[in-house]
Amino acid sequence: MTMTTTRGERILVIEDEPDILEIMEYNLRREGFRVTGARDGVEGLDKVKAEFPDVILLDLMLPGLDGLELCRSLKRDPTLRSIPVIMVTAKGEIDDVVKGLEAGADDYISKPFSPKELVARVKAVARRGTWDDSQPRERIAMEGVMIDSAAHEVRISGEPVAFTATEFRLLHYLASHPGRVYTRDHLLDRVMGGDKSVIDRNIDVHVGAIRRKLADHRQVIETVRGVGYRFRPA
Repeated sequence: MTMTTTRGERILVIEDEPDILEIMEYNLRREGFRVTGARDGVEGLDKVKAEFPDVILLDLMLPGLDGLELCRSLKRDPTLRSIPVIMVTAKGEIDDVVKGLEAGADDYISKPFSPKELVARVKAVARRGTWDDSQPRERIAMEGVMIDSAAHEVRISGEPVAFTATEFRLLHYLASHPGRVYTRDHLLDRVMGGDKSVIDRNIDVHVGAIRRKLADHRQVIETVRGVGYRFRPA
């Protein structure tokens, strides 16, 4: 008999294929997660608003409101945008992965996947999606960019701008060490939960999204060709 640890995190699985939904719910519950399922995008959005889950597993192809549009809708909502989203794609093609990340997803998993991979991805995202409120209040401010780790807020030229949980962690990590160059592998390990199955392109897409949101201040994140990224020192 498999022994599980009570975790308590609430996972919402939005998947229109009943067999896959059942398998995902079963394996996550075995690990102690509290799991709710939804069969389409509209039902999924309603359950997100009603339950405010800790992690959302979101199928890319859904009837009615598809996964990409649902993800965009969540990330536009200031009350929901901090919920980590794992995009589930049947194709496993890089274009689908990039589209999901650009829509605001924090990670992805491709069908077919093993129960072990599913659980590992959810655990990794649940860990990095939880901010430690016990840390002292810290603000990083330079060149018109203010990052408040306690409030989990970024202000650009004084105006609040929405960042996903992963984008915030990546920006905060780079800004906390200005001038230091970090490789993609290092950032994957420190920001993406050490999940080595996540591709390097994942970091590149997140950096691109951060730069777009920084707008006129995008130059604070510099690319060091052949190495990685750094936050420009003041």
